[in-house]
Amino acid sequence: MSVDHYENFPVASILCPPALRPAVAAIYAFARTADDLADEGDATPERRLADLAAYRADLDAACQRGARSVRWPQVFGPLRPVLVRYGLPPELLADLLGAFEQDVLKHGYVDRADLLDYCRRSANPVGRLLLHLYGVGGATALRQSDAICTALQLANFWQDLGVDTRRGRLYVPAGDCARRGVDPQTLLAGQDTPSVRALVADLVGWARDLMLAGAPLVHSIPGRAGWELRLVVQGGLRILEKIAATGFASLQRRPTLRWHDAPLLAWRALWMRPPHAVVASESA
Repeated sequence: MSVDHYENFPVASILCPPALRPAVAAIYAFARTADDLADEGDATPERRLADLAAYRADLDAACQRGARSVRWPQVFGPLRPVLVRYGLPPELLADLLGAFEQDVLKHGYVDRADLLDYCRRSANPVGRLLLHLYGVGGATALRQSDAICTALQLANFWQDLGVDTRRGRLYVPAGDCARRGVDPQTLLAGQDTPSVRALVADLVGWARDLMLAGAPLVHSIPGRAGWELRLVVQGGLRILEKIAATGFASLQRRPTLRWHDAPLLAWRALWMRPPHAVVASESA
């Protein structure tokens, strides 16, 4: 299966350390292909789950250096040496598959904790895999990485609100709908109202707070990878900014990053300060 995808954020870009680009590309191909199995085309849920089960079996074979099927050589051929060379934790890759399987079966979320549990498996493993490649560890780095990855996932949800609801999929937690007096069926029907926009504004604020909580991680990632992460963080914040600029009308139109956003993102990335620098300037 070959699908072209719009991406908000760079994948194995020129800023990624050259030695790590094949590993980053292999991780991305694994996640992208699994996501396509869960989402793309017109396969039945049963077929999607069967394909994901076969994909999981090939992952297990790659991790254990066993025989795998011939269905996804473009994924597991490059991934297998990466698993061996870098000792990637297999459970993180398995978590990603669990999230994609959930996408087939579950189309609504009770509250923010419920959605965060999904993000723990759908987004956070990618950040943790990259930290593993960069040799960065520790509880603080993991917590900040999780915050950034969850924020990126949420930003994508609120950016794609109209796209997802047209597919019958709603990531807005029912608890948030109730607090704003919005019937989830209103969202699924594509009805844009002042209450819906106030709801989206709340959700955008939630994602922004998470992104800012994780942003100090950029100062812990060495070299070019740290600069790439700066652009990723600023790209996520810019998408949220663009949703706000529409009046929080992403149910009706989907904002995207464009080439002319690049200079602004670069400028903002350049001026990201370490936390101690902010404290010092405030006390001066």
